[in-house]
Amino acid sequence: MTSYGLWIDGSWHTPGKGHYPVVNPATEKVVGEAPEATSAEVARAVASAQAAQDGWSRTPPRRRAAVLDRIADLIEEHGQELLPLIQAETGATRRVATTLQLPPAVERFRRYARGAVEPDVIPLAPCPVKGTPLAPGALMGAAAVRRPVGVVGCITSYNFPVVNLAGKVAPALAMGNAVVVKPAPQDPLGCLALGPILREAGLPDGVFNVVTGSNPDTGEALVAHPGVDMVSFTGSSAVGKKIAESAGRSMKRTLMELGGKGAAIVLGDADRKVLKSVIGAVGSVWSFHSGQICTAPTRVLVHRSLYEQVVTGLQHYARTLKIGDPVDNSTAVGPVISAAHRDRVEAYIAGARDQGARIAVGGTRPDLASGFYVAPTLITDADPGMTAAREEIFGPVVVALSFEDDDEAVRIANSTSYGLYDYVFGADTGRAWALAARLRCGNVGINTLQRHPEAPFGGFKDSGVGRDGGSFGLHAYSELQSVVWSS
Repeated sequence: MTSYGLWIDGSWHTPGKGHYPVVNPATEKVVGEAPEATSAEVARAVASAQAAQDGWSRTPPRRRAAVLDRIADLIEEHGQELLPLIQAETGATRRVATTLQLPPAVERFRRYARGAVEPDVIPLAPCPVKGTPLAPGALMGAAAVRRPVGVVGCITSYNFPVVNLAGKVAPALAMGNAVVVKPAPQDPLGCLALGPILREAGLPDGVFNVVTGSNPDTGEALVAHPGVDMVSFTGSSAVGKKIAESAGRSMKRTLMELGGKGAAIVLGDADRKVLKSVIGAVGSVWSFHSGQICTAPTRVLVHRSLYEQVVTGLQHYARTLKIGDPVDNSTAVGPVISAAHRDRVEAYIAGARDQGARIAVGGTRPDLASGFYVAPTLITDADPGMTAAREEIFGPVVVALSFEDDDEAVRIANSTSYGLYDYVFGADTGRAWALAARLRCGNVGINTLQRHPEAPFGGFKDSGVGRDGGSFGLHAYSELQSVVWSS
């Protein structure tokens, strides 16, 4: 078992408050020990980033690109060491770990290596301006230029810790910022392990720092520090609101990717092919990291004429899924992240039953020797006002609701405080496109859960503020400066 230090200014630092255990959610055994950072150690990391940021921002873009490319190479080279660690601390199944816990992180560093050399100057057409008491008339030239924000505090999520880190750190570095990363307390070890890798890639000391802690104090110290210019956060809406409140006191820039309660709307014209894709898409709530993903279609809204057919299909699908050891190749459903989170998910299921819904599949704890497991659960006969139909559960739980027409479907879909990712399934994609315009969410998938890597990503309402993804990620980690001159 390895005990990690804090990664500050290009080297390991022994934490003043010692360490806390990181537990494998499948075995309940300790994977390693993460450092407990004090507020003074957080301040040290911020000071290190401040000292390094100016030099990094003036590093030629092609050099920054080369470093980011080398980071991607080294993560791939160290994959055999990193993957078992990440799988053990997240509880991800082998399929999820090998395809989605590390490869997308590599691709994000490669994407923003290209991003580092994207044009950052937007020329504006010359404009004749009449004289005023302020200045004589002139033909004015201007350009909008993207500049680094400065020091970015990156607070990452537990479901995909290294991928989420890469999605924040790579565009931030590409734009010339320095970063202090605060991973989720449940699984920070893979994030800590990146420190030496980024240094080996040629990233100057201090540009990348990692501080960890088992309670909110570490993140709160990072957000409140006056040397932090921007906070990028992925996590719950409740925590995001607290961060926004703290950041607002010093006018820090924020990027918030928060919770979701995705609706998969199944229109009455859905044919057999579309319905098959619906079952697979909604079933992914169970089979894809046990529903611990904010974009999951955790509500399936089905036209009344197809409701029983979809419910029956989902019941059959859920019963085919093997629950168990994530290391086993045949396992489809692994554990949730912790005992506390398992209890939270189970409370939502019990609450739905108490409110009159029917538990069509699951609803009981799997009989396994160890681990924090929740069985794939389908809640039917639900009302849109029920708690389980409105709040983010973040577990392998789907709520099925019926609707009579498009207007009712839109009302139900928009009835929660979230607005991250919804889906529309139907044979007429033109009709689906028109319906998408009525959904109050940042992203809509039509007949697919697949993503476009260059599309802007973010949410409406309580699902967040700002957008990243593709070149939009570069915009998120930069400030616009207008430069004007007379000619």
